[in-house]
Amino acid sequence: MKNVLVIYYTQSGQLLDILQSFTSSLEKDSQVALTFCEIKPQLEFAFPWNGERFFNAFPESVLQVNQKIQPIPKEITDKKWDLVILGYQVWFLSVSIPVNSFLFSEDGKKILKNNRVLTVIGCRNMWTNAQEKVKIRLKELHAELVGNIVLTDKAPNLISAYTIVKWMYSGKKEKYLGVFPKPGVSDQDIQNAAVFGKPVLESLKKEDYRDLQQKLVALGAVVIKPFIVTIEKRGAAIFKKWATFIITKKASRNRWLKIFNLYLAIAIWIISPIAYVLYLLSYPFTFANRKKLTEYYKGIQLK
Repeated sequence: MKNVLVIYYTQSGQLLDILQSFTSSLEKDSQVALTFCEIKPQLEFAFPWNGERFFNAFPESVLQVNQKIQPIPKEITDKKWDLVILGYQVWFLSVSIPVNSFLFSEDGKKILKNNRVLTVIGCRNMWTNAQEKVKIRLKELHAELVGNIVLTDKAPNLISAYTIVKWMYSGKKEKYLGVFPKPGVSDQDIQNAAVFGKPVLESLKKEDYRDLQQKLVALGAVVIKPFIVTIEKRGAAIFKKWATFIITKKASRNRWLKIFNLYLAIAIWIISPIAYVLYLLSYPFTFANRKKLTEYYKGIQLK
């Protein structure tokens, strides 16, 4: 019998839908015992968000400031797992606060240390910076990252930025005005996530994960858009500067978060379209760099 733990945090429930679809073939197999465990922060992050609560999570998300999570049952922390599937969301280009808190908690150490881990990400479209942070933490825990699956909103960048905000503040995953596409990962993509479970099941039974990521990528588990990766890298560096500054401004924190909100709107709606035009102009001269970025982020190795 192979024991597999699926540990995750979700606000809207979308990530749980992804994980349940992905693991459906494992759940049906008589040789696999599948256990789901939700990470629960002691201070809840209510969904839907409002603007104030959303931006208040910005500095701590970026700077990986951990919060207390509810204890994970001993029957999970003390058990030997053949595979741990870690499902997480991305907040402000970083790992969500509850999942990051789990990664650095004593319970997280017990579960992940010296274990095989497969990550499953559900997000809008920018996840590479968060995954690099996860890779670093897993290395510190001597855990082996054996695979990565990423499901994103496939709408164009500016459209998804708009529809995600509508969903995030209303709690309704629906077509806005009946015209815009539904926000988040599409229902079809969630359903199709089941195909990724088959190669994982094969590797689990053989205890051989050497070519798992290549098989997952061949099935479309990771799709890289070099322009998105490029602006994410620049954005992550800028976010870190903003977060480092704001977290020290305790008395005027709310005012500075409002200023950051304004900056973010300008960055999304004015700066990013200009950056895209410049990217297209440089496209013929950046082939080697694009290829290098694509190959690296499709893989699971740490630089």
